[in-house]
Amino acid sequence: MQKIIIASDHGGFNLKTTIYNHLSELGYDIEDYGCYNTDSCDYPVYAQKVANAVSTNAQMCGILVCGTGIGMSIAANKINGIRAALCSDTFSARMTRMHNNSNILCLGERVIGQGLALDIVDTWLNTGFEGGRHQKRIDMI
Repeated sequence: MQKIIIASDHGGFNLKTTIYNHLSELGYDIEDYGCYNTDSCDYPVYAQKVANAVSTNAQMCGILVCGTGIGMSIAANKINGIRAALCSDTFSARMTRMHNNSNILCLGERVIGQGLALDIVDTWLNTGFEGGRHQKRIDMI
């Protein structure tokens, strides 16, 4: 089972905590890279920590949460080898794994509810990459 690295800024702290607890209960190997409370902080710091870890180890994937998920996805995608996908529905979560082999999932606490977020996380983690013609496209990135 892949190791999951998770992080958030203050705007995503509550959802990150919910996701962390959910994944822990399911037995995933998960590590929390921060933040650890709702005090204002800078999302690029946390996006970069997770993206750097994931980019150097193919056995890791990441989950990043901020208020909208937008800032985290932009910041994470600056790191070479990262394919961070912002998802607000399960179809997108499934397709970004199947076709884009995304290695970081980004979510917005202020955009989606906890139940949907957990469904998105579960879908993303349980969907595999199809390879084939999609690998060629990823190689082009």
